[in-house]
Amino acid sequence: MTTLFTDAFLTALVAGVIAATVPLLLAGLGEQISEKAGVLNIGIEGMMLGGAFAGFWFAWATGNLWLGFLFGGLGGMAVGALMALFCVRLGLNQIVVGIALTVGAGGVTALLHYEQFSRLYPRLPVMDKLAIPGLSQIPVLGPALFVREPVVYLAFLLVPLIVGLFRHTQLGLMLQAAGDKPAALDTAGVSVLRIRTVAVLITGTLVGLGGAFMAIVGAGVFVPFMTHGNGYIGIVLAMLARGRPSWVMGGALVFGACLSATTALQLAGVDVPTDIIQMLPFAAVMAVLLVAGRGARLPAALGEAYVRGER
Repeated sequence: MTTLFTDAFLTALVAGVIAATVPLLLAGLGEQISEKAGVLNIGIEGMMLGGAFAGFWFAWATGNLWLGFLFGGLGGMAVGALMALFCVRLGLNQIVVGIALTVGAGGVTALLHYEQFSRLYPRLPVMDKLAIPGLSQIPVLGPALFVREPVVYLAFLLVPLIVGLFRHTQLGLMLQAAGDKPAALDTAGVSVLRIRTVAVLITGTLVGLGGAFMAIVGAGVFVPFMTHGNGYIGIVLAMLARGRPSWVMGGALVFGACLSATTALQLAGVDVPTDIIQMLPFAAVMAVLLVAGRGARLPAALGEAYVRGER
Protein backbone atom coordinates (compact mmCIF):
# COMPACT_ATOMS: atom_id res chain seq x y z
CA MET A 1 0.00 0.00 0.00
CA THR A 2 2.85 2.36 0.88
CA THR A 3 4.59 1.63 -2.43
CA LEU A 4 1.41 2.34 -4.40
CA PHE A 5 0.95 5.59 -2.54
CA THR A 6 4.56 6.57 -3.17
CA ASP A 7 4.32 5.77 -6.89
CA ALA A 8 1.09 7.73 -7.19
CA PHE A 9 2.64 10.68 -5.38
CA LEU A 10 5.71 10.67 -7.63
CA THR A 11 3.55 10.40 -10.74
CA ALA A 12 1.49 13.37 -9.59
CA LEU A 13 4.66 15.30 -8.77
CA VAL A 14 6.18 14.75 -12.24
CA ALA A 15 2.83 15.57 -13.87
CA GLY A 16 2.79 18.80 -11.88
CA VAL A 17 6.30 19.65 -13.08
CA ILE A 18 5.21 19.27 -16.71
CA ALA A 19 2.07 21.34 -16.14
CA ALA A 20 4.16 24.13 -14.58
CA THR A 21 6.84 23.87 -17.29
CA VAL A 22 4.66 24.35 -20.39
CA PRO A 23 3.72 28.03 -19.77
CA LEU A 24 7.33 28.85 -18.89
CA LEU A 25 8.56 27.04 -22.01
CA LEU A 26 6.18 28.91 -24.31
CA ALA A 27 7.00 32.23 -22.65
CA GLY A 28 10.75 31.60 -22.83
CA LEU A 29 10.66 30.51 -26.48
CA GLY A 30 8.54 33.51 -27.42
CA GLU A 31 10.83 35.92 -25.59
CA GLN A 32 13.86 34.32 -27.23
CA ILE A 33 12.46 35.06 -30.69
CA SER A 34 11.75 38.67 -29.72
CA GLU A 35 15.18 39.18 -28.18
CA LYS A 36 16.91 37.59 -31.16
CA ALA A 37 15.36 40.34 -33.29
CA GLY A 38 16.50 43.04 -30.85
CA VAL A 39 13.28 43.68 -28.92
CA LEU A 40 13.45 43.31 -25.14
CA ASN A 41 9.87 42.28 -24.56
CA ILE A 42 9.21 43.11 -20.91
CA GLY A 43 5.48 43.01 -21.64
CA ILE A 44 5.17 39.22 -21.95
CA GLU A 45 3.55 39.00 -18.51
CA GLY A 46 0.74 41.16 -19.90
CA MET A 47 0.58 39.07 -23.07
CA MET A 48 0.28 35.94 -20.95
CA LEU A 49 -2.59 37.47 -18.98
CA GLY A 50 -4.30 38.55 -22.20
CA GLY A 51 -3.99 35.03 -23.58
CA ALA A 52 -5.21 33.49 -20.33
CA PHE A 53 -8.39 35.57 -20.21
CA ALA A 54 -9.15 35.39 -23.95
CA GLY A 55 -8.51 31.64 -24.00
CA PHE A 56 -10.63 30.98 -20.94
CA TRP A 57 -13.52 33.20 -22.04
CA PHE A 58 -13.84 31.71 -25.52
CA ALA A 59 -13.45 28.16 -24.20
CA TRP A 60 -16.19 28.86 -21.64
CA ALA A 61 -18.49 30.67 -24.10
CA THR A 62 -18.21 28.08 -26.89
CA GLY A 63 -17.55 24.92 -24.90
CA ASN A 64 -14.61 24.23 -27.26
CA LEU A 65 -11.24 24.10 -25.49
CA TRP A 66 -9.28 24.11 -28.74
CA LEU A 67 -11.08 27.26 -29.82
CA GLY A 68 -10.04 28.70 -26.48
CA PHE A 69 -6.39 28.03 -27.34
CA LEU A 70 -6.85 29.69 -30.72
CA PHE A 71 -8.21 32.87 -29.16
CA GLY A 72 -5.66 32.67 -26.36
CA GLY A 73 -2.91 32.95 -28.97
CA LEU A 74 -4.78 35.80 -30.64
CA GLY A 75 -5.22 37.55 -27.28
CA GLY A 76 -1.48 37.44 -26.67
CA MET A 77 -0.86 38.60 -30.23
CA ALA A 78 -3.16 41.59 -29.69
CA VAL A 79 -1.07 42.78 -26.74
CA GLY A 80 2.05 42.02 -28.79
CA ALA A 81 0.70 44.22 -31.58
CA LEU A 82 0.62 47.14 -29.14
CA MET A 83 4.24 46.39 -28.19
CA ALA A 84 5.19 46.34 -31.87
CA LEU A 85 3.36 49.60 -32.55
CA PHE A 86 4.85 51.58 -29.68
CA CYS A 87 8.37 50.12 -29.56
CA VAL A 88 9.15 48.96 -33.09
CA ARG A 89 7.18 51.43 -35.20
CA LEU A 90 7.24 54.51 -32.94
CA GLY A 91 10.60 53.76 -31.29
CA LEU A 92 9.48 54.27 -27.68
CA ASN A 93 11.40 52.86 -24.72
CA GLN A 94 10.91 49.09 -24.68
CA ILE A 95 11.17 48.69 -20.91
CA VAL A 96 8.69 51.47 -20.12
CA VAL A 97 6.17 50.26 -22.70
CA GLY A 98 6.56 46.64 -21.57
CA ILE A 99 5.85 47.52 -17.96
CA ALA A 100 2.88 49.66 -19.00
CA LEU A 101 1.42 46.83 -21.07
CA THR A 102 1.82 44.37 -18.20
CA VAL A 103 0.10 46.67 -15.73
CA GLY A 104 -2.58 47.61 -18.24
CA ALA A 105 -3.32 44.03 -19.29
CA GLY A 106 -3.59 42.98 -15.66
CA GLY A 107 -6.10 45.71 -14.93
CA VAL A 108 -8.12 45.22 -18.11
CA THR A 109 -8.41 41.43 -17.75
CA ALA A 110 -9.38 41.77 -14.08
CA LEU A 111 -12.07 44.32 -15.01
CA LEU A 112 -13.40 42.18 -17.87
CA HIS A 113 -13.56 39.15 -15.60
CA TYR A 114 -15.48 41.09 -12.96
CA GLU A 115 -17.90 42.52 -15.54
CA GLN A 116 -18.55 39.08 -17.01
CA PHE A 117 -18.57 36.86 -13.93
CA SER A 118 -18.72 39.24 -10.95
CA ARG A 119 -17.29 37.23 -8.04
CA LEU A 120 -17.96 33.83 -9.63
CA TYR A 121 -15.21 31.60 -11.01
CA PRO A 122 -16.76 29.10 -13.45
CA ARG A 123 -14.67 26.05 -14.28
CA LEU A 124 -13.93 24.47 -17.62
CA PRO A 125 -14.21 20.74 -18.35
CA VAL A 126 -11.03 18.67 -18.21
CA MET A 127 -9.24 18.45 -21.53
CA ASP A 128 -8.93 15.00 -23.10
CA LYS A 129 -5.49 13.39 -22.87
CA LEU A 130 -3.55 11.50 -25.50
CA ALA A 131 -1.63 8.38 -24.43
CA ILE A 132 1.53 7.43 -26.35
CA PRO A 133 1.37 3.66 -26.94
CA GLY A 134 4.07 1.73 -25.10
CA LEU A 135 5.66 4.73 -23.40
CA SER A 136 2.53 5.39 -21.36
CA GLN A 137 2.98 1.98 -19.69
CA ILE A 138 6.31 2.91 -18.07
CA PRO A 139 5.87 2.79 -14.27
CA VAL A 140 5.60 6.16 -12.51
CA LEU A 141 6.91 8.28 -15.41
CA GLY A 142 4.68 6.87 -18.14
CA PRO A 143 1.36 8.30 -16.91
CA ALA A 144 2.99 11.63 -16.04
CA LEU A 145 4.92 12.18 -19.28
CA PHE A 146 3.12 10.23 -21.97
CA VAL A 147 -0.55 10.52 -21.02
CA ARG A 148 -0.90 14.25 -21.55
CA GLU A 149 -3.02 16.83 -23.26
CA PRO A 150 -2.02 17.14 -26.97
CA VAL A 151 -1.01 20.76 -26.45
CA VAL A 152 1.76 19.59 -24.09
CA TYR A 153 3.34 17.50 -26.85
CA LEU A 154 2.99 20.42 -29.27
CA ALA A 155 4.74 22.78 -26.83
CA PHE A 156 7.79 20.52 -26.53
CA LEU A 157 7.77 19.90 -30.30
CA LEU A 158 8.26 23.64 -30.77
CA VAL A 159 11.80 23.34 -29.40
CA PRO A 160 13.32 21.45 -32.37
CA LEU A 161 11.16 23.47 -34.76
CA ILE A 162 12.55 26.76 -33.45
CA VAL A 163 16.07 25.31 -33.51
CA GLY A 164 15.53 24.59 -37.19
CA LEU A 165 14.11 28.09 -37.70
CA PHE A 166 17.18 29.74 -36.17
CA ARG A 167 19.78 27.56 -37.89
CA HIS A 168 18.42 26.60 -41.27
CA THR A 169 16.04 29.27 -42.54
CA GLN A 170 16.42 32.70 -44.06
CA LEU A 171 13.97 34.08 -41.48
CA GLY A 172 16.26 32.86 -38.70
CA LEU A 173 19.22 34.68 -40.27
CA MET A 174 17.18 37.86 -40.64
CA LEU A 175 16.04 37.67 -37.01
CA GLN A 176 19.65 37.42 -35.87
CA ALA A 177 20.72 40.26 -38.11
CA ALA A 178 17.89 42.45 -36.82
CA GLY A 179 19.20 41.95 -33.30
CA ASP A 180 22.95 42.09 -33.93
CA LYS A 181 23.44 44.34 -36.98
CA PRO A 182 20.15 45.97 -37.99
CA ALA A 183 21.89 48.55 -40.20
CA ALA A 184 23.51 45.80 -42.25
CA LEU A 185 20.13 44.08 -42.66
CA ASP A 186 18.61 47.37 -43.81
CA THR A 187 21.44 47.86 -46.29
CA ALA A 188 20.66 44.42 -47.72
CA GLY A 189 17.17 45.65 -48.56
CA VAL A 190 15.27 43.92 -45.75
CA SER A 191 13.01 46.01 -43.51
CA VAL A 192 14.25 45.84 -39.93
CA LEU A 193 10.93 47.14 -38.67
CA ARG A 194 9.02 44.42 -40.50
CA ILE A 195 11.24 41.63 -39.15
CA ARG A 196 11.00 42.97 -35.60
CA THR A 197 7.24 43.35 -35.91
CA VAL A 198 6.87 39.74 -37.06
CA ALA A 199 9.09 38.60 -34.17
CA VAL A 200 7.01 40.46 -31.58
CA LEU A 201 3.74 39.12 -33.00
CA ILE A 202 5.08 35.55 -32.91
CA THR A 203 6.19 36.17 -29.35
CA GLY A 204 2.75 37.43 -28.36
CA THR A 205 1.12 34.37 -29.90
CA LEU A 206 3.37 31.86 -28.11
CA VAL A 207 3.11 33.69 -24.78
CA GLY A 208 -0.67 33.97 -25.17
CA LEU A 209 -0.83 30.21 -25.69
CA GLY A 210 1.15 29.80 -22.48
CA GLY A 211 -1.39 31.92 -20.63
CA ALA A 212 -4.26 29.98 -22.21
CA PHE A 213 -2.64 26.75 -21.05
CA MET A 214 -2.55 28.03 -17.47
CA ALA A 215 -6.25 28.92 -17.55
CA ILE A 216 -7.63 26.04 -19.64
CA VAL A 217 -5.45 23.07 -18.65
CA GLY A 218 -3.48 24.09 -15.57
CA ALA A 219 -6.24 25.62 -13.47
CA GLY A 220 -9.43 25.17 -15.50
CA VAL A 221 -10.45 28.63 -14.36
CA PHE A 222 -9.34 32.22 -14.87
CA VAL A 223 -8.30 34.20 -11.82
CA PRO A 224 -7.14 37.82 -12.19
CA PHE A 225 -3.34 38.18 -12.12
CA MET A 226 -3.03 34.37 -12.18
CA THR A 227 0.31 34.35 -14.02
CA HIS A 228 2.18 35.25 -10.80
CA GLY A 229 5.42 36.26 -12.50
CA ASN A 230 5.65 33.40 -15.01
CA GLY A 231 6.25 35.90 -17.79
CA TYR A 232 9.22 37.43 -15.99
CA ILE A 233 10.70 33.98 -15.44
CA GLY A 234 10.33 33.46 -19.20
CA ILE A 235 12.42 36.59 -19.78
CA VAL A 236 15.16 35.22 -17.51
CA LEU A 237 15.08 31.87 -19.33
CA ALA A 238 15.47 33.56 -22.71
CA MET A 239 18.36 35.73 -21.55
CA LEU A 240 20.29 32.86 -19.99
CA ALA A 241 19.70 30.41 -22.86
CA ARG A 242 22.23 32.19 -25.13
CA GLY A 243 20.06 31.74 -28.19
CA ARG A 244 19.53 28.00 -27.66
CA PRO A 245 15.89 26.86 -27.49
CA SER A 246 16.97 23.59 -25.86
CA TRP A 247 18.41 25.59 -22.96
CA VAL A 248 15.07 27.35 -22.58
CA MET A 249 13.44 23.94 -22.26
CA GLY A 250 15.98 22.80 -19.66
CA GLY A 251 15.56 25.96 -17.63
CA ALA A 252 11.78 25.76 -17.87
CA LEU A 253 11.91 22.22 -16.46
CA VAL A 254 14.07 23.38 -13.54
CA PHE A 255 11.81 26.30 -12.67
CA GLY A 256 8.73 24.17 -13.33
CA ALA A 257 10.06 21.72 -10.75
CA CYS A 258 10.45 24.55 -8.27
CA LEU A 259 6.89 25.73 -8.89
CA SER A 260 5.56 22.18 -8.54
CA ALA A 261 7.58 21.65 -5.37
CA THR A 262 5.64 24.40 -3.64
CA THR A 263 2.43 22.39 -4.01
CA ALA A 264 4.15 19.07 -3.23
CA LEU A 265 5.64 20.34 0.02
CA GLN A 266 2.28 21.66 1.15
CA LEU A 267 0.55 18.36 0.32
CA ALA A 268 3.27 16.45 2.12
CA GLY A 269 2.57 18.47 5.25
CA VAL A 270 6.07 19.95 5.55
CA ASP A 271 6.12 22.26 8.54
CA VAL A 272 7.39 25.32 6.67
CA PRO A 273 5.54 28.64 6.39
CA THR A 274 3.56 28.92 3.15
CA ASP A 275 5.23 32.22 2.22
CA ILE A 276 8.67 30.60 2.33
CA ILE A 277 7.52 27.68 0.16
CA GLN A 278 6.05 30.06 -2.41
CA MET A 279 9.35 31.95 -2.54
CA LEU A 280 11.20 28.89 -3.88
CA PRO A 281 10.76 29.58 -7.61
CA PHE A 282 11.88 33.19 -7.32
CA ALA A 283 14.79 32.26 -5.05
CA ALA A 284 15.82 29.80 -7.76
CA VAL A 285 15.65 32.60 -10.35
CA MET A 286 17.93 34.81 -8.24
CA ALA A 287 20.38 31.95 -7.67
CA VAL A 288 20.58 31.17 -11.38
CA LEU A 289 21.10 34.84 -12.23
CA LEU A 290 23.95 35.09 -9.71
CA VAL A 291 25.64 31.97 -11.05
CA ALA A 292 25.08 32.29 -14.79
CA GLY A 293 23.90 35.85 -15.38
CA ARG A 294 27.32 37.20 -16.39
CA GLY A 295 27.65 34.55 -19.07
CA ALA A 296 24.43 35.53 -20.83
CA ARG A 297 24.99 36.43 -24.48
CA LEU A 298 22.57 39.09 -25.68
CA PRO A 299 22.14 40.64 -29.15
CA ALA A 300 24.19 43.77 -29.68
CA ALA A 301 21.18 45.95 -30.54
CA LEU A 302 18.83 44.51 -27.90
CA GLY A 303 16.52 47.16 -26.50
CA GLU A 304 17.55 49.80 -29.03
CA ALA A 305 15.00 51.35 -31.36
CA TYR A 306 16.10 51.27 -34.99
CA VAL A 307 15.95 54.46 -37.02
CA ARG A 308 16.90 54.12 -40.65
CA GLY A 309 20.07 56.02 -41.53
CA GLU A 310 21.45 56.11 -37.99
CA ARG A 311 24.61 54.20 -37.07
